[in-house]
Amino acid sequence: MGPFLNKLINTVTLLSFVLLSGCGGGGSSSSETIPIITPPPPPPTNTVPDCTPTTYTNTLYCTSKRQNLNREFYIYIPDDIDTTNSQVPLLFSLHGYTSRAIWNLGYTGFQSIAETEKFIVIYPQGTILASTGETHWNVGGWTVGSTTDDVDYLSSLIDWAYSEYKIDRNRVYSTGMSNGGFMSYHLACNLSYKIAAVASVTGSMTPQTYNSCSPTHPTAILQIHGTADGVVPYYGNSISRAIPTVMDYWEEYNDCEQEIINIIDDVNGDGDGGYLYSYNQCLSDVNLRLYLMTNMGHEWPTNNGQNDIIAANEIWYFLKQYDVNGKINF
Repeated sequence: MGPFLNKLINTVTLLSFVLLSGCGGGGSSSSETIPIITPPPPPPTNTVPDCTPTTYTNTLYCTSKRQNLNREFYIYIPDDIDTTNSQVPLLFSLHGYTSRAIWNLGYTGFQSIAETEKFIVIYPQGTILASTGETHWNVGGWTVGSTTDDVDYLSSLIDWAYSEYKIDRNRVYSTGMSNGGFMSYHLACNLSYKIAAVASVTGSMTPQTYNSCSPTHPTAILQIHGTADGVVPYYGNSISRAIPTVMDYWEEYNDCEQEIINIIDDVNGDGDGGYLYSYNQCLSDVNLRLYLMTNMGHEWPTNNGQNDIIAANEIWYFLKQYDVNGKINF
């Protein structure tokens, strides 16, 4: 083997050693693991509600996407409202567990009042709870495991209603039947700065809502409940706080100093009536009301002649007195 060939072999050997040393990290024979960088998930898809007329008077059906979920609602818009000066109140009317927004629109009876009083009503639709396949509002309790952010969704509807109809953002209210009542309390606790006052019919507060409740202003509360409610018992169970406990919470939070009990007359002649508990002299002049109806079950009291009160009337004429700053001086 000639000198030139020997020199070439030595050079190649040296170069190979240098390259292997650089790749092996100081002569180690183990190879480095190159980390795999996972790109972040795309942001959730949100779309502006798209609304179309329905066969119901002054009522639109709207669909949108929020947090990648298809959402829908009905909205009642009274005639001749002024959408330029931010004076129109907004009321959420929330259906119960397993129920539908369109049914809530049918039985609650708010449209005729809204037409006279000139406020907008939104009837949102809850999503499907994966564990049961039923419609729901995510409030804890039996809905634990739900991933739906209903607070975010309803908050977005307030913003949309302002952009479309110039609602009075200081006068946004929520009411609901059963799970919708639970959700109304949930909003009062978790969206307080946007919610002036709430009313619950046959609803309550779950332990999760109750334990984490953090309102930011004195809040007017109305509760309608029956002593014979077997679905959401008046004295509570493992998934719902007792109604007296709920009222005690808001009485203490609002620093109310006076409690008055009045008898509710037996209007329908069935031998039952009820009791109206009024909590007065509270901060910002808000009030609390509890309609405790004797032998009423899990139902929404309507004007069908079978009830001693009409829920829609009691709810609106109570809620309308308040904004986020307390009682309104009309």
